[in-house]
Amino acid sequence: MIPLQFITAFLMVFLGIYAFLYKRNLIKLILALNVIDSGIHLLLISLGYRMEVGKLSTAPIYTGYETLEGTPMVGPLPQALVLTSIVIGVCVLALAVALTINAYRHYGSLDVNKLRRLRG
Repeated sequence: MIPLQFITAFLMVFLGIYAFLYKRNLIKLILALNVIDSGIHLLLISLGYRMEVGKLSTAPIYTGYETLEGTPMVGPLPQALVLTSIVIGVCVLALAVALTINAYRHYGSLDVNKLRRLRG
């Protein structure tokens, strides 16, 4: 059976792709990109989690005080990649919002079709 987090991640990605393809407002396009980004983050974090029957996974941190032999650890690489991707995503989101505000001030519209006609 497919875990719920995988289904949720794929639904988020497909919802974001649908909104990105069929919406024409710049703000909605930015939100669609953010939903796609969040779905990919959820998918990567879910792939890094190792589940075994009857055992909970622990964080990949060695403290030296307790030993958890036989306990599966969560993959640290997907966590590090997602953390880096979140920082990059916030920067891209801020840049996209700044460009959208600038386009609205300059052209007076957020509709992609109107902005495309104004270009030529």
